[in-house]
Amino acid sequence: MITARQRILWASLLASATFAASAQTPPPSNVPPAITQAASPAQPEVRGHQPRDGKGFERMQERRAKHLADLKTKLKIEASQEGAWSAFTSAIQPPAPPAQRPDRAAMRAEFEKLTTPQRLDRMQARQSERAARFAQRADATRTFYAALNPAQQKTFDAEAMRFGPRGAHGEHGPHQGPHGHRQPPAKG
Repeated sequence: MITARQRILWASLLASATFAASAQTPPPSNVPPAITQAASPAQPEVRGHQPRDGKGFERMQERRAKHLADLKTKLKIEASQEGAWSAFTSAIQPPAPPAQRPDRAAMRAEFEKLTTPQRLDRMQARQSERAARFAQRADATRTFYAALNPAQQKTFDAEAMRFGPRGAHGEHGPHQGPHGHRQPPAKG
């Protein structure tokens, strides 16, 4: 019997093998050089509308601070709850980015030297680290939630949903599913 964990590991392995194979495929000869140069890995990757100026973490921290300030105002945190609020906000802080960005080419070369079981072990270790960070945030949230009165809990529930999987990227239309794909018409 294949467990969900094994399926995830196999899917990760398959995805990384597919990515590695596609990265080694040369561009077709009938593509103009301007297009192949535009897609070269030496150029910085463009994501969304934010400039790659190294200040993304600072912008994220500013948005977080504003969101937390708004949340604190909406929850009407009392003086007796300040300690719980402080513990909650410090526990959910994301880790600071490394001072120097790691060299991806060196990391990829190191990863390619590993055997498949070693790669899987490394991926599993990273997954365990993420799970531990999530558990810490979940515990802090539960502890803080318990310190709130019922009205505050209701407000927290409503506000937390705004920043969940759907709220972070906007609500989907009535005919779209969780990933923005159109849903088939209901059979009736």
